[in-house]
Amino acid sequence: MKRVSLKDIARIAGVSPSTVSFVLNGKAKQMRISETLASRIMEVAKTEGYHPNPVAVSLRTGKSQILGLIVETISGNFFASLSRIIEDEAARFGYKVVYTSTENNRQKGKELIGMLSQRQVDGYIITPTPGMEQDIKELIADNKPVVLMDSYFPGIDVPHVLVNNYEGVMKGMAHVIEKGYRRIGFVTVDLDLVQMEDRLKAYQDSMSKAGLDTDNLVLTLKYEEDKEQGIESVTSFIKNTPDLEAVFFATNYLGLLGLESIHRLGLKLPDDLAMIVFDDHDVFRLYPPGITCIRQPAEEIAKTALELLMEQLGKGNNGGESKIEISPGLVIRGTTEYVQKVNK
Repeated sequence: MKRVSLKDIARIAGVSPSTVSFVLNGKAKQMRISETLASRIMEVAKTEGYHPNPVAVSLRTGKSQILGLIVETISGNFFASLSRIIEDEAARFGYKVVYTSTENNRQKGKELIGMLSQRQVDGYIITPTPGMEQDIKELIADNKPVVLMDSYFPGIDVPHVLVNNYEGVMKGMAHVIEKGYRRIGFVTVDLDLVQMEDRLKAYQDSMSKAGLDTDNLVLTLKYEEDKEQGIESVTSFIKNTPDLEAVFFATNYLGLLGLESIHRLGLKLPDDLAMIVFDDHDVFRLYPPGITCIRQPAEEIAKTALELLMEQLGKGNNGGESKIEISPGLVIRGTTEYVQKVNK
């Protein structure tokens, strides 16, 4: 089917192409085009199914009405939820979203920014990976609207939004300590990211505040480690840590590895071991007796990120704080519900 052009609309309406262009671009009053004529042109455009050529509009206005979204992964529950909400919210402002993911690979992140730049996206929402500092600085230097989401670089002045990771782990640790657990392990990953640093620090501070030792209670996995090796590492950690009573997993994918390890060891939750995870997952809700977790408010994070970007694009109305940390929630389920009988 032939695409209806601006010239077609002009011919049917009996006016010049420039008049149609002014009307369709909201400049009828400015160009002193009567409301009657403007209404007739809009009706013809609607009837004929006219849709502006996005390339032509981009060339004319310098705007593509497309946003670039770069997240860590599009396969995980958390980032999938963020992406869906951002797409829905962006549509309210007339924008489409191009999804991409870095898998925490700095070079891939750099290439994705280059690809989105070639697509002439109007703004970027980025979950940064270690090593992307210079790429972010270059976007800022080029006056590109940028919002960092789920993480940020402390030395770069750019709007960001994420959950308060330190607060989340402190909440979780307070809960398990209150339940009577003392030998609490912590499983994390070797990513040089502010959120991972905050989670580890909160664990260490909680244990110190309670007068508890952390020696040999922290396991750090390599991010690039394959799944089977990760499971073996967690299995060995649980098996070979004397009197281990509970484990706090710093991310949900680490928690999934932990469940596999616990299953292989034949342990029962929470009778043999208590478990808590940072970030929720459908498996944690369904796995008997339910996995206690720190839940990130994905909807609030996504909407806030989009609002911060709209502010830079001149379409927001907040004008408030641009560096935002949102409180997470503690979801108590069966893996920490019962006080473990500890003979000390």
